[in-house]
Amino acid sequence: MRRTSAAIGSAIFFLAAPGVVAGLGPWWVSGWEPRSPLPGAWMIPLRVAGVLLLLAGAAVVVDAFVRFVAEGSGTPAPIAAPGRLVVGGLYRHVRNPMYVGVLAAILGQALLFGDAGLLVYAAVAGAAMGAFAHWYEEPRLLGRFGADYERYRRAVPGWWPRVRPYHP
Repeated sequence: MRRTSAAIGSAIFFLAAPGVVAGLGPWWVSGWEPRSPLPGAWMIPLRVAGVLLLLAGAAVVVDAFVRFVAEGSGTPAPIAAPGRLVVGGLYRHVRNPMYVGVLAAILGQALLFGDAGLLVYAAVAGAAMGAFAHWYEEPRLLGRFGADYERYRRAVPGWWPRVRPYHP
């Protein structure tokens, strides 16, 4: 796939997948209306932490999408998968940085808006992403990239980043 096509496809998929899960879903749950379940003095540091977590999560997701175009010459969408196994950037530390970033963005919104419903939403979204990664993505990657993916999977954790980067 050409990089221009991959970039356009990735941008569309960005809006359709993480845009819905980390943007539209939390809005449906919370209305993006701040609540104060704790006394005001406690909410200020939680809201600041929420903004930082939201921004960090968004940056991770954007970086992962760019990596698919630049390194893999494809998109994260299963219908336009990359031609090469993507193991650079944040993928050197964790196999699922997009999912980790999406969860961070949702949890950031939970703190920012003081909405416990978003914690439940994050748990449901995380379980769905975990199931999808385990039962769909990993078997497909193993079938497509074989020993390279198996070596990568053994060396890089799926959900909790390793400190030292993986070097294939």
